[in-house]
Amino acid sequence: MDKVFKALADETRRRLLDRLHEENGQTLGELCERIAMTRQSVTQHLSVLEAANLVGTVRRGREKLHYLNPVPLHEIQERWIDKFERPRLAALGAVKRRAEETMTDKPTFVYVTYIRSTPEKVWDALTDADLTAAYWGHSNLSDWQQGSRWEHVRTDGSGVADVVGTVVESDRPRRLVTSWAAPEDEGRDDKYSRVTFDIQPHGDIVRLTVTHEDLPDEGALSDVSQGWPAVLSNLKSLLETGSPLPQEPWLVPNA
Repeated sequence: MDKVFKALADETRRRLLDRLHEENGQTLGELCERIAMTRQSVTQHLSVLEAANLVGTVRRGREKLHYLNPVPLHEIQERWIDKFERPRLAALGAVKRRAEETMTDKPTFVYVTYIRSTPEKVWDALTDADLTAAYWGHSNLSDWQQGSRWEHVRTDGSGVADVVGTVVESDRPRRLVTSWAAPEDEGRDDKYSRVTFDIQPHGDIVRLTVTHEDLPDEGALSDVSQGWPAVLSNLKSLLETGSPLPQEPWLVPNA
């Protein structure tokens, strides 16, 4: 049990378990593709999980497949959760969530669009400098590794960045989380907002969900409520037809 708690105490190891829960039986290479970390580091984390019996392995030819073993988690649930009153815990959890929602006074904008494309192409459209320049009027520049800096740079040759931030989470091609701030506010935590791109495939289409949270006020919410639909419509047109819309959609006057 001590080894299980030690293994679960690390965020990266919890993410590896989440990945195996989503898709069991992955190779080391497949797990490394979805974790912004070297193979050696991922191997060390997997060794800890194997020692705790949370992950088992099976050889398939030259490959070693990793599988989630839920038994230790079930034992924790039986010992530390089931003996408490579930209804009382559920009620307390609901009260906590409502209290936290009440305390969060910064507005959030959420936009969902459906694109005939693949997750990889949508990811590239959000991160490739040339592609973003084609439909956004700015180039998004970064190596897109977790913790790296990114810039939203004008395409007029001035080299001016209108937005800067940090790559908070990078899980190609499923999820990208970035912080956003004006260049003059860089380094001031209270001035940053946060944008999450969730990319979910379904057959031949992709559902792209953009969540822009921690906006400073209702004025900023109004601005992004007009900006994001225009940008994402241009992205959708580029991926589905090969060309952005014939006019820049963010210049269309409000009725």
